[in-house]
Amino acid sequence: MLLFLFIIFLFVGFIIFGAKRSVKNLNPLLAPIAFILAVVFLLLSMVRMVGPGEVGVEVLFGKVNNKILQSGLHLVNPLVTIERLSVRTQAYTMSAKAGEGQIRGDDAITALTAEGLSVQLDVTVWFHLIPEKAAEVYKNIGTDYISKIVRPAIRTAIRSAAVQYNATDIYSIKRTEVTDNIFNELKRDFATKGVECEKVLLRNVQLPAKVKNAIDDKIAAEQDAQKMKFVLQKETQEAERRKIEADGISKANKIIANSLTSRYLQWYYIQTLGKLVNSPNNTVIMAPIDQKLTPLLNIPSGKK
Repeated sequence: MLLFLFIIFLFVGFIIFGAKRSVKNLNPLLAPIAFILAVVFLLLSMVRMVGPGEVGVEVLFGKVNNKILQSGLHLVNPLVTIERLSVRTQAYTMSAKAGEGQIRGDDAITALTAEGLSVQLDVTVWFHLIPEKAAEVYKNIGTDYISKIVRPAIRTAIRSAAVQYNATDIYSIKRTEVTDNIFNELKRDFATKGVECEKVLLRNVQLPAKVKNAIDDKIAAEQDAQKMKFVLQKETQEAERRKIEADGISKANKIIANSLTSRYLQWYYIQTLGKLVNSPNNTVIMAPIDQKLTPLLNIPSGKK
């Protein structure tokens, strides 16, 4: 733009200066060339490009045009200034760890819970500028809408949600519910300012040391109780197994006892005694003579 004005002024000045001199000394091609260059620079100053993931807002002498320029090339008034705003997804992180967030150092949010305890919350919020609202955002807020709108809204939403829950609930069973409440409040607040909230990530919940130790002790006790329950269940099953086994043995013994008649015992004795007689591992066989069980056996020679 300034280059174009410089060329115009240079051309006009040259013409004025040349008019004071002899017309014969003026190059007849100078005027056409200067005119062509002026037209070329005029056309070039009218062509503006908006990059991918951006929208352009036209500003003419301090007045914002509501027309939004999408990504690509555009022909505009050469006197118009184009303010480019990103509409890509952005992440704003507030963390206790240095280097993770947009602010150096500890930037975690300290919030009070329902019982009055202080908890530190690390959070990341995904958001983007609504393209159709870019001109309104630039006119009413400017390009630094993140520091003016996004950051304060995040802090307010987190504190508003945390005060509705106990510290242990935020830390454990109701963490998802807390996150959803923060998201709903940010989505509503952002929309009124031309910003779209995409997602809220509650990354870490830092409880007071005493509360954290109490929770750890409770978890350990619950795990011990579960372990003891498992041991008792196992012992009960083992006792039941032994009872069933004992019942089986008892029934088997009863069946065997009922089958042990005198005739069966005499037959079994004779069979065993016969095996001993025919075994090569003994030379002496002793048998009772008062039980009326000794049969007539053919004892091999060498055995008594």
